[in-house]
Amino acid sequence: MYKAYFGLREKPFGKTPDPRFLFLAPGHEEALARLEYAVEEREIALLTGDVGCGKTTLSRALMDRCGAGCRFVLIFNPRMAALEFLRTVAHGLEIDQPARGKDDLLRQITGVLYDLYRAGACPVLVVDEAQTITDLEVFDEIRLLTNYQLDSHNLLAVLIMGQPELRSILRYQPLEPLRQRIALQYHLQPLTLEETMEYLDFRMTAAGGAAGQFTPDALQAIHELSGGVPRRINTIATNALLVAYGADAAMVDAAIVNEVKDEGIL
Repeated sequence: MYKAYFGLREKPFGKTPDPRFLFLAPGHEEALARLEYAVEEREIALLTGDVGCGKTTLSRALMDRCGAGCRFVLIFNPRMAALEFLRTVAHGLEIDQPARGKDDLLRQITGVLYDLYRAGACPVLVVDEAQTITDLEVFDEIRLLTNYQLDSHNLLAVLIMGQPELRSILRYQPLEPLRQRIALQYHLQPLTLEETMEYLDFRMTAAGGAAGQFTPDALQAIHELSGGVPRRINTIATNALLVAYGADAAMVDAAIVNEVKDEGIL
C-alpha cells in the first residue's frame, strides 16, 4: 500500500522497539550514555519517562552496543512476589531448575554471577515497568542482589526503568537503602518541535524513503497532537501516510494530519 507509494522498504513508524529506528535526540543520547556507563561500572541506574518516550527501545540499543560481553536478564512484568521475582532472575541466568527455597535460590544465583565474572561476562538485570511493582520486597531483593561483590568489583549491573511515578515510589522511606545505591539516573523528556521534524525524517529515510515528506504545518500539527512523545508521533504519522496515499497526495500537510484527528483515529 503506502510503502510502495512513498518508496519505502518497510514501515517507518512501526510499534516494535527496533534499535535500527532509534532516533538519538540529545536526551536519548545522554540516557544511553548513562546506561552504558552503569553497565561498564556494574552500577544501579534509574531511567524514567512517560509512556512511549523510548525507554524500552533504548534498552534494546544498549544490548546491541554491549554485545556478547554482557548477559542481559530482561524482566518486563515485575508485578510479582519477591520469591517469584528471584526465580525469574534465575531463569534469565539460565538456571534450569531454580530452587524452591529462597536461601538455595540465592546460592544458585550467586554461583552463576561468580561464574560469569570469571568468564569475563557482565550480567545486566533490566527491570522494565518497575512502577507496577506492588510487593516492596521486590525492590529489596534488587538491592540485595547488588550485594554480591568481588574485591572492588560489583558482579551485577541493574537498570530500573519505569514511568515518572516510579520516582515517587522510590521516595518511600523503606526504599531508602535502594535509592542510595542508585548511582545514575535520567528522565527522558518528549521531543521538541525541531527534534520531531528530525525524528520523522530519520525514520522515513531509515525505512528507505525520502526526508521532507511532511510539510512544516504538518510537523507543527503532529508535534502539538503528540506532545512530542515518539509512540504517539508514530501513530499519527502512520495514519497520515495512509490518508495521503488514499488521497494521492505527494506530501503530508496539516490538513491531512487534522483529518486523522477529526476521523477519531487518535
